[in-house]
Amino acid sequence: MNENELSAIIVDCCYRIHIKLGPGLLESVYEETLCYELLESGLSFTRQTGIPVYYNELILELGFRADLIVENKVIIEIKSVESIVPVHKKKLLTYLKLTGLKLGLLINFNEALIKDGITRIVNNL
Repeated sequence: MNENELSAIIVDCCYRIHIKLGPGLLESVYEETLCYELLESGLSFTRQTGIPVYYNELILELGFRADLIVENKVIIEIKSVESIVPVHKKKLLTYLKLTGLKLGLLINFNEALIKDGITRIVNNL
């Protein structure tokens, strides 16, 4: 399954969650329910995965934690904030570059309509 096919499934999972729960909950609630939906959809993922950063000969064992990495192809960054700011998008792009992955989804569940809370970030896709 390619990144775009995975993205469609992930967005559908987010839609189902948002319809049932709505906005305003903690990010941890959305992460837990998204994990449930991904499992129900038959997708594999890792959760709160520590990613090292390599800088010349220096290795920083924990450069960042990815909320979710689906099928080793898509990074999901979950938010429940009033609004997404440019640094959120730049941060996810940096995560993509550090991992070599091509697609990230920045998902802000704190929107009236979930479609307004989903941002695709690509890295050479």
